[in-house]
Amino acid sequence: MVYSRKQFIQNSAILFAAAMSGSAFTLQKNKPLLAFSTLGCPDWSFQQIIDFAALNGYSGLEVRGIKRQMDLTKCDEFSSPEQIRATLSLMKEKGLKFVNLGASANMHFHEGPEKEKSITEAKSFIDLAQKINCPYVRVFPNKFPKDRTKDQTIQTVAENLLTLGKYAKERNVTVLLETHGDFSGSDDILKVMKAASHPNIALVWDISNMWTITKESPQEVYKKLKKYIVHTHIKDAKLNGDKLQYSLLGQGDVPIFEAIDILYKDGYKGYYSFEWEKLWHPEIAEPEIALADYPKAMKSHFNF
Repeated sequence: MVYSRKQFIQNSAILFAAAMSGSAFTLQKNKPLLAFSTLGCPDWSFQQIIDFAALNGYSGLEVRGIKRQMDLTKCDEFSSPEQIRATLSLMKEKGLKFVNLGASANMHFHEGPEKEKSITEAKSFIDLAQKINCPYVRVFPNKFPKDRTKDQTIQTVAENLLTLGKYAKERNVTVLLETHGDFSGSDDILKVMKAASHPNIALVWDISNMWTITKESPQEVYKKLKKYIVHTHIKDAKLNGDKLQYSLLGQGDVPIFEAIDILYKDGYKGYYSFEWEKLWHPEIAEPEIALADYPKAMKSHFNF
Protein backbone atom coordinates (compact mmCIF):
# COMPACT_ATOMS: atom_id res chain seq x y z
CA MET A 1 0.00 0.00 0.00
CA VAL A 2 1.30 3.42 -0.94
CA TYR A 3 0.66 6.24 1.53
CA SER A 4 0.25 9.81 0.42
CA ARG A 5 2.07 12.53 2.33
CA LYS A 6 -1.27 13.65 3.81
CA GLN A 7 -2.07 10.12 5.04
CA PHE A 8 1.41 9.78 6.54
CA ILE A 9 1.01 13.04 8.48
CA GLN A 10 -2.46 12.04 9.66
CA ASN A 11 -1.31 8.59 10.80
CA SER A 12 1.75 10.06 12.55
CA ALA A 13 -0.45 12.52 14.40
CA ILE A 14 -2.75 9.71 15.53
CA LEU A 15 0.18 7.60 16.74
CA PHE A 16 1.72 10.58 18.54
CA ALA A 17 -1.60 11.39 20.24
CA ALA A 18 -1.98 7.76 21.29
CA ALA A 19 1.54 7.68 22.69
CA MET A 20 0.97 10.90 24.60
CA SER A 21 -2.35 9.60 25.89
CA GLY A 22 -0.67 6.40 27.08
CA SER A 23 2.06 8.38 28.79
CA ALA A 24 -0.50 10.60 30.48
CA PHE A 25 -2.45 7.53 31.57
CA THR A 26 0.68 5.96 33.04
CA LEU A 27 1.53 9.16 34.91
CA GLN A 28 -2.02 9.48 36.20
CA LYS A 29 -2.04 5.83 37.24
CA ASN A 30 1.25 6.24 39.13
CA LYS A 31 0.57 9.74 40.44
CA PRO A 32 2.28 10.22 43.80
CA LEU A 33 -0.04 9.90 46.78
CA LEU A 34 0.01 13.11 48.82
CA ALA A 35 -0.82 13.51 52.49
CA PHE A 36 0.03 16.02 55.19
CA SER A 37 0.50 15.80 58.93
CA THR A 38 -1.83 17.78 61.17
CA LEU A 39 1.32 18.90 62.99
CA GLY A 40 1.30 21.63 60.35
CA CYS A 41 -2.10 23.08 61.32
CA PRO A 42 -2.29 22.76 65.11
CA ASP A 43 -5.13 25.27 65.55
CA TRP A 44 -7.44 24.05 62.80
CA SER A 45 -10.65 22.18 63.50
CA PHE A 46 -11.07 18.76 61.94
CA GLN A 47 -13.55 20.22 59.46
CA GLN A 48 -11.02 22.86 58.41
CA ILE A 49 -8.37 20.17 57.99
CA ILE A 50 -10.39 17.92 55.71
CA ASP A 51 -11.87 20.82 53.72
CA PHE A 52 -8.38 22.15 53.03
CA ALA A 53 -7.00 18.71 52.18
CA ALA A 54 -9.74 18.00 49.65
CA LEU A 55 -9.50 21.47 48.10
CA ASN A 56 -5.74 21.20 47.59
CA GLY A 57 -5.50 17.77 46.00
CA TYR A 58 -4.51 15.62 48.97
CA SER A 59 -5.86 12.10 49.29
CA GLY A 60 -4.40 11.15 52.68
CA LEU A 61 -4.31 12.56 56.18
CA GLU A 62 -1.69 11.84 58.82
CA VAL A 63 -3.06 12.69 62.25
CA ARG A 64 -0.62 14.15 64.77
CA GLY A 65 -2.98 15.96 67.09
CA ILE A 66 -6.16 17.95 66.51
CA LYS A 67 -6.54 21.40 68.05
CA ARG A 68 -3.31 20.74 70.02
CA GLN A 69 -4.68 17.58 71.63
CA MET A 70 -1.93 15.05 70.95
CA ASP A 71 -3.67 12.08 72.57
CA LEU A 72 -5.98 11.20 69.70
CA THR A 73 -8.11 8.95 71.89
CA LYS A 74 -9.25 12.14 73.68
CA CYS A 75 -10.22 14.00 70.49
CA ASP A 76 -13.97 14.48 69.95
CA GLU A 77 -13.73 12.97 66.47
CA PHE A 78 -12.74 9.58 67.95
CA SER A 79 -14.45 9.71 71.35
CA SER A 80 -17.24 7.18 70.69
CA PRO A 81 -18.39 4.67 68.07
CA GLU A 82 -20.97 7.22 66.88
CA GLN A 83 -18.37 9.97 66.55
CA ILE A 84 -16.03 7.62 64.71
CA ARG A 85 -18.77 6.71 62.22
CA ALA A 86 -19.47 10.41 61.64
CA THR A 87 -15.75 11.11 61.19
CA LEU A 88 -15.31 8.29 58.70
CA SER A 89 -18.37 9.52 56.80
CA LEU A 90 -16.80 12.98 56.50
CA MET A 91 -13.53 11.47 55.28
CA LYS A 92 -15.32 9.41 52.64
CA GLU A 93 -17.32 12.44 51.53
CA LYS A 94 -14.05 14.34 50.96
CA GLY A 95 -12.30 11.41 49.25
CA LEU A 96 -9.72 11.13 52.02
CA LYS A 97 -8.09 8.27 53.93
CA PHE A 98 -6.35 8.14 57.28
CA VAL A 99 -2.83 6.99 56.41
CA ASN A 100 -0.94 7.19 59.71
CA LEU A 101 -1.49 8.06 63.38
CA GLY A 102 1.44 9.78 65.09
CA ALA A 103 1.94 8.56 68.63
CA SER A 104 4.46 10.17 71.00
CA ALA A 105 5.61 6.78 72.29
CA ASN A 106 9.38 6.34 72.74
CA MET A 107 10.89 2.90 72.31
CA HIS A 108 14.27 3.48 74.00
CA PHE A 109 13.08 3.02 77.59
CA HIS A 110 14.46 -0.20 79.07
CA GLU A 111 12.18 -0.35 82.11
CA GLY A 112 10.11 1.73 84.49
CA PRO A 113 7.02 3.94 84.23
CA GLU A 114 8.18 5.78 81.09
CA LYS A 115 8.41 2.49 79.23
CA GLU A 116 4.95 1.41 80.42
CA LYS A 117 3.50 4.79 79.48
CA SER A 118 4.91 4.59 75.94
CA ILE A 119 3.77 1.01 75.36
CA THR A 120 0.29 1.80 76.70
CA GLU A 121 -0.02 4.90 74.49
CA ALA A 122 1.14 3.05 71.40
CA LYS A 123 -1.37 0.25 72.03
CA SER A 124 -4.21 2.77 72.45
CA PHE A 125 -3.25 4.31 69.10
CA ILE A 126 -3.17 0.87 67.49
CA ASP A 127 -6.69 0.21 68.83
CA LEU A 128 -7.87 3.52 67.37
CA ALA A 129 -6.17 2.83 64.03
CA GLN A 130 -8.10 -0.42 63.78
CA LYS A 131 -11.39 1.40 64.42
CA ILE A 132 -10.79 4.04 61.72
CA ASN A 133 -9.22 1.73 59.10
CA CYS A 134 -5.82 3.41 59.38
CA PRO A 135 -2.96 1.09 58.36
CA TYR A 136 -0.11 2.62 60.39
CA VAL A 137 0.85 3.94 63.82
CA ARG A 138 4.16 5.80 64.14
CA VAL A 139 6.46 5.55 67.18
CA PHE A 140 9.91 6.98 67.95
CA PRO A 141 13.18 5.17 68.67
CA ASN A 142 14.50 8.50 69.99
CA LYS A 143 17.42 8.45 72.48
CA PHE A 144 20.65 6.66 73.25
CA PRO A 145 20.73 6.95 77.07
CA LYS A 146 24.20 7.64 78.47
CA ASP A 147 23.97 4.90 81.09
CA ARG A 148 23.61 2.13 78.50
CA THR A 149 25.59 1.01 75.48
CA LYS A 150 24.35 1.64 71.96
CA ASP A 151 23.84 -2.06 71.35
CA GLN A 152 21.81 -2.41 74.54
CA THR A 153 19.50 0.43 73.50
CA ILE A 154 19.13 -0.93 69.98
CA GLN A 155 18.09 -4.25 71.50
CA THR A 156 15.62 -2.49 73.81
CA VAL A 157 14.04 -0.59 70.92
CA ALA A 158 13.73 -3.83 68.96
CA GLU A 159 12.14 -5.67 71.90
CA ASN A 160 9.61 -2.90 72.51
CA LEU A 161 8.78 -2.80 68.81
CA LEU A 162 8.21 -6.55 68.77
CA THR A 163 5.81 -6.22 71.70
CA LEU A 164 3.81 -3.69 69.69
CA GLY A 165 4.15 -5.60 66.42
CA LYS A 166 2.54 -8.69 67.94
CA TYR A 167 -0.26 -6.55 69.39
CA ALA A 168 -0.77 -4.75 66.07
CA LYS A 169 -0.89 -7.94 64.02
CA GLU A 170 -4.09 -9.02 65.79
CA ARG A 171 -5.65 -5.69 64.75
CA ASN A 172 -4.41 -5.57 61.14
CA VAL A 173 -2.24 -2.52 61.86
CA THR A 174 1.48 -2.00 61.25
CA VAL A 175 3.77 -0.16 63.67
CA LEU A 176 6.17 2.25 62.01
CA LEU A 177 9.49 3.32 63.48
CA GLU A 178 10.46 6.82 62.39
CA THR A 179 14.05 7.79 61.59
CA HIS A 180 14.25 10.32 64.38
CA GLY A 181 16.31 11.76 67.23
CA ASP A 182 19.57 9.98 68.02
CA PHE A 183 18.54 7.25 65.56
CA SER A 184 19.33 9.25 62.44
CA GLY A 185 22.11 7.07 61.04
CA SER A 186 21.09 4.35 58.59
CA ASP A 187 23.32 1.72 60.22
CA ASP A 188 21.64 2.14 63.62
CA ILE A 189 18.17 2.02 62.06
CA LEU A 190 19.13 -1.07 60.05
CA LYS A 191 20.29 -2.89 63.19
CA VAL A 192 16.97 -2.14 64.88
CA MET A 193 14.89 -3.29 61.93
CA LYS A 194 16.85 -6.53 61.58
CA ALA A 195 16.49 -7.24 65.30
CA ALA A 196 12.76 -6.40 65.19
CA SER A 197 11.92 -8.44 62.12
CA HIS A 198 8.14 -8.85 62.06
CA PRO A 199 5.47 -8.53 59.32
CA ASN A 200 3.72 -5.75 61.28
CA ILE A 201 6.80 -3.61 61.87
CA ALA A 202 8.08 -1.22 59.20
CA LEU A 203 9.70 2.18 58.73
CA VAL A 204 8.87 5.86 58.20
CA TRP A 205 11.72 7.43 56.25
CA ASP A 206 12.03 11.03 57.40
CA ILE A 207 14.58 12.15 54.85
CA SER A 208 15.24 15.56 56.36
CA ASN A 209 15.65 14.22 59.90
CA MET A 210 18.42 11.95 58.72
CA TRP A 211 20.21 14.15 56.18
CA THR A 212 20.43 17.29 58.32
CA ILE A 213 22.30 15.29 60.97
CA THR A 214 24.33 12.68 59.09
CA LYS A 215 24.55 14.10 55.52
CA GLU A 216 24.19 10.54 54.22
CA SER A 217 23.07 10.58 50.61
CA PRO A 218 19.48 9.46 49.98
CA GLN A 219 20.82 6.82 47.60
CA GLU A 220 22.95 5.21 50.31
CA VAL A 221 20.19 5.37 52.92
CA TYR A 222 17.62 3.92 50.55
CA LYS A 223 19.91 1.10 49.48
CA LYS A 224 20.12 -0.07 53.10
CA LEU A 225 16.57 0.55 54.28
CA LYS A 226 14.29 0.26 51.25
CA LYS A 227 12.83 -3.14 52.17
CA TYR A 228 11.43 -1.59 55.37
CA ILE A 229 10.12 1.76 54.04
CA VAL A 230 6.34 1.97 53.69
CA HIS A 231 5.74 5.62 54.59
CA THR A 232 7.66 8.89 54.30
CA HIS A 233 7.86 12.30 55.93
CA ILE A 234 8.70 15.01 53.43
CA LYS A 235 10.10 18.41 54.40
CA ASP A 236 12.91 20.77 53.47
CA ALA A 237 15.18 23.00 55.52
CA LYS A 238 18.03 25.47 55.26
CA LEU A 239 21.17 24.95 57.29
CA ASN A 240 22.93 27.93 58.82
CA GLY A 241 25.78 26.51 60.83
CA ASP A 242 24.16 24.51 63.63
CA LYS A 243 20.80 26.20 63.12
CA LEU A 244 18.00 24.59 61.15
CA GLN A 245 15.29 26.65 59.46
CA TYR A 246 12.41 24.82 57.81
CA SER A 247 11.58 26.02 54.31
CA LEU A 248 9.03 25.36 51.61
CA LEU A 249 9.74 22.32 49.48
CA GLY A 250 12.68 22.79 47.12
CA GLN A 251 13.83 26.01 48.78
CA GLY A 252 16.17 24.45 51.35
CA ASP A 253 19.40 22.47 51.40
CA VAL A 254 17.98 18.97 51.87
CA PRO A 255 18.31 16.77 48.73
CA ILE A 256 14.61 16.10 49.10
CA PHE A 257 13.69 15.72 45.44
CA GLU A 258 16.62 13.34 44.95
CA ALA A 259 15.07 11.11 47.63
CA ILE A 260 11.56 11.52 46.21
CA ASP A 261 12.79 10.51 42.74
CA ILE A 262 14.59 7.46 44.13
CA LEU A 263 11.37 6.32 45.78
CA TYR A 264 9.17 7.04 42.79
CA LYS A 265 11.46 5.38 40.22
CA ASP A 266 11.73 2.27 42.39
CA GLY A 267 7.94 1.88 42.47
CA TYR A 268 7.24 3.16 45.98
CA LYS A 269 3.48 2.83 46.59
CA GLY A 270 3.13 4.70 49.88
CA TYR A 271 2.27 8.28 50.71
CA TYR A 272 4.57 11.27 50.45
CA SER A 273 3.41 12.91 53.66
CA PHE A 274 4.30 16.56 54.16
CA GLU A 275 5.39 17.23 57.74
CA TRP A 276 5.32 20.96 58.39
CA GLU A 277 6.35 21.28 62.05
CA LYS A 278 4.25 24.35 62.84
CA LEU A 279 3.30 23.12 66.32
CA TRP A 280 6.95 22.91 67.40
CA HIS A 281 8.16 25.92 65.38
CA PRO A 282 5.46 28.63 65.44
CA GLU A 283 7.73 31.06 63.60
CA ILE A 284 7.57 29.16 60.29
CA ALA A 285 5.02 29.90 57.56
CA GLU A 286 1.32 29.58 58.28
CA PRO A 287 -0.43 26.35 57.23
CA GLU A 288 -2.51 28.18 54.61
CA ILE A 289 0.76 28.91 52.82
CA ALA A 290 2.87 25.81 53.44
CA LEU A 291 0.18 23.14 53.06
CA ALA A 292 -1.02 24.76 49.83
CA ASP A 293 2.52 25.06 48.46
CA TYR A 294 3.43 21.38 48.91
CA PRO A 295 1.06 19.85 46.33
CA LYS A 296 1.98 22.63 43.90
CA ALA A 297 5.68 21.85 44.32
CA MET A 298 5.06 18.13 43.84
CA LYS A 299 2.85 18.68 40.79
CA SER A 300 5.46 20.96 39.28
CA HIS A 301 8.20 18.39 39.88
CA PHE A 302 6.24 15.45 38.49
CA ASN A 303 4.41 17.49 35.84
CA PHE A 304 0.95 16.14 36.59
